[in-house]
Amino acid sequence: MKMRDVARRAGVSPATVSRVLNGVPTVGEEHRRRVLRAIEELGYRPNRLASNLRRRKAETIGVVVSDIENPHFTQMVRAVEDAAYRRGYRVLLCNTDEEPEKQRSYLEVLADERVLGVILSPSDPRGAEISRLLDLGIPVVAFDRTVADPRADAVTVDNAGGVRLAARRLIAAGHEKIGFVGGSRSIETGAERLAGYEAAMLEAGLEPVSVEGGFRIEGGREAARRLLSEELTALIVGNNLMTIGALKALRERRVRVPNDVALVAVDDPFWAELVEPPLTTLAQPVRRMADCAMEMMLERISGERSEPRREIFGFELRVRGSCGTA
Repeated sequence: MKMRDVARRAGVSPATVSRVLNGVPTVGEEHRRRVLRAIEELGYRPNRLASNLRRRKAETIGVVVSDIENPHFTQMVRAVEDAAYRRGYRVLLCNTDEEPEKQRSYLEVLADERVLGVILSPSDPRGAEISRLLDLGIPVVAFDRTVADPRADAVTVDNAGGVRLAARRLIAAGHEKIGFVGGSRSIETGAERLAGYEAAMLEAGLEPVSVEGGFRIEGGREAARRLLSEELTALIVGNNLMTIGALKALRERRVRVPNDVALVAVDDPFWAELVEPPLTTLAQPVRRMADCAMEMMLERISGERSEPRREIFGFELRVRGSCGTA
């Protein structure tokens, strides 16, 4: 469907339709109403590609994250924006709050805008809107989590291997009662981190004890409270926000770290060395991952590569005072 179809239905010129779509205030109210009614009746969605080219905005890349309040994604967005700007591209940022409906809405907008590509941390990895982008020739690079459509590229981290490494460190230090504050099992990163923890515990003949914290501060706080009733000697927390909640729960119960409970956290936020004792963390190479995502995106945009590519990065275990084995 084209703009002239809307113009014909509304009884106006295509130029008038264009002025209405672009918010030009000189259009008469009657003509504006007729155009909007025709757009609604026909289900018309404007193709922004030509206008983007005229406005020199076709260099835009969409970045969609699942939780902008999470410092992990804040750091990722900053790194992607830096890498994009250096190469002459601009970034449109969207936040889905882990809601599939918001993901669908934002990706539809980015598709209409005909961005050059999308770097996506999916809330719904199976969303049909992801495939629509790819059908339109708009490349998608999944970040932190993969998507179901095999045509998309992906930059992820070895979640299971990282948490397994942390658990083994605690086991080697003599801990047998180790709890795990996990994210949502329905989210790829949450399921993989739980699997790594359980694998390390079962290898050592120990019983896994885990509670979901939903990747949020209050969820982490409540999960840690429940786990502290299990007489644990160590705790692994599945992301930086839940670690804040766990620290609150430990303080409320007057539990000393690491004297009473050793603590290891996934993610290495800037404040990890500022708490007392400093946190032992599993650090993700977020900037290198973001640079890799941009490299993949540019390969797709330039046509250098057509086959999907996946890169998996490793965690770095940064041992500090909270695990008691520094």
